[in-house]
Amino acid sequence: MPLYLTSACNSAVSLADLLASRDVRQARQQLWLKKYATPLISFTTLAPGPVKDSSLTRSIFNHGVRTLRDWLEDSGWEIKNQLCLGLPTGAEGLLAVDAQAQALKAAAIELEQHAPLGRLWDIDVFTAQGKLLSRSAFSLPPRRCLLCEQDARICARERKHSLADLLNRMEALLDAADCSPHA
Repeated sequence: MPLYLTSACNSAVSLADLLASRDVRQARQQLWLKKYATPLISFTTLAPGPVKDSSLTRSIFNHGVRTLRDWLEDSGWEIKNQLCLGLPTGAEGLLAVDAQAQALKAAAIELEQHAPLGRLWDIDVFTAQGKLLSRSAFSLPPRRCLLCEQDARICARERKHSLADLLNRMEALLDAADCSPHA
């Protein structure tokens, strides 16, 4: 089963496409939770603008999958099953992991905050019972914008930064990660 994704579609998607994709992702997550009865990692990447599946987002996604797999292996946690999907609405990964969900989420937050591309990853962790563990449950503030210190949701909602500036920042982070011996 290939885990690393190539050949992005580079097509703009609509809000309706994104909402439908989110519903399908949530249904897939629920199926996996029932099937594996273990905590579940749902992994996606930041993708501002109308094109969610590009060579940039695929590269960032593939770095994340590699980092997640290495981290899980180093932690001694067993991956029961894994799946990566290259979708027009953005790459998605699922990993059913035999581990304690709180420990998974704490480590996921650590990756999001400290890995070279972590700010571009969205690592959701669900308990085996299907409860989504949030950053706020760990007394952490919302994630910050890529370009300023404001809450990222506020900048996105207000379209505070240009798409070009956001994509340039993402490219710069990817270039730095590609040059890093620990990437």
